[in-house]
Formats: sequence, C-alpha cells, structure tokens
Amino acid sequence: MTPAILKPPARDDAGIVDELLAEIGRIPPAPPPGDGGDGERPFGEPERTPFVPNAVLGMLVFLGAETMLFAGLIAGFLVLRYGAVVWPPPFQPRLPVEVTGVNTAVLLLSSLTMARALRAIRRGKQAELARGLALTAVLGAIFLAVQGSEWVRLVQFGLTVASGAYGATFYTLIGTHAVHVLGALRWSGFRLF
Repeated sequence: MTPAILKPPARDDAGIVDELLAEIGRIPPAPPPGDGGDGERPFGEPERTPFVPNAVLGMLVFLGAETMLFAGLIAGFLVLRYGAVVWPPPFQPRLPVEVTGVNTAVLLLSSLTMARALRAIRRGKQAELARGLALTAVLGAIFLAVQGSEWVRLVQFGLTVASGAYGATFYTLIGTHAVHVLGALRWSGFRLF
C-alpha cells in the first residue's frame, strides 16, 4: 500500500495575491463575514496604513502625466524635425537662441526660489514662504512676458500655427508650456492672497 499524497486545497490565483498583499499591508483585508460592515477593526488587529500616502501618489500620477505629455510633444517635434530635408523650412524665421537661453535661466531661477519657499515652510517660516512664492511668481511672469513678446515678433514675421508643421509644432509645444507656467502662477497667486 502506497502512502496517499496530500495536496493543498485548490485556491484561485487572485485570492492568493489578495491575501499576500493584505499580509504586507498594501491593501486592507476584506472584513470578516458577519462583522456588520461598520468599519470597526476586530480587537487586537493593528491599524493599517497605505504603502504610499494618497497625496504622494496623486503627485506622482500628476508628474507622470505631465512628463508623458511633454515627452509626446517633444517626440512629435523631433519626428517632424528629423524627417524634414531642410529645417527650419525656407522663408521661416530661426528661433532666437539667446532670448530662449535667458528665458530658460529665468525659469530655472524660479525653480530655485520655489525650492527655497518649500524649505521655509518646512521650517515653519511663513514670511520666507510668502517671499519665495512671490519671487517665483514674479520670475514666472517675466518668463511669460518674454515669451509673449517673442510670439508677437514671430507672428509679425509670419510664423503662425497655420504656416505649416514648423509653426504648428512650435506653438503647440511652447503654448502648452506657457499654459503650464500660467497655471503655476495662478496657483501661487491663490497661495499668496
């Protein structure tokens, strides 16, 4: 007589995964049957905290979405740019590298002032926070003003969204960035006042 081989009871994979995740605290376990669904923890069960706080998760999703948006826009520009025989197309202006460089420096400086404001609020210094946000907002406004003046100059030269792929990709990419900076200005305005 051969000994019987014992097999564990059959369970579906989803149940096993849920059980493992519940064990490490990433998702709360299902309430035991008959607890009334009142949300009360049984006596002695530890309180579970999420693996990633909701605010952090929300910010990560937002930053991921922003990254994908701008990566897609830049990729579209690069496909058009390297697929063209001549770039920029004939009779279209070259974009001002010097002004773009200065404007980029202004934008990077605004990142520094925002980091200082963040450091101030973590130390509980409200006045420094307000100064940092105000300076960041001023630098963002300078960026948008310079950008706007360049747009006016380029439109007067004849570079528009309808002037072809060059104008369309330029204004879509830079316009999306300008709306992003405008949103940040609006947010800082709400925080300051």
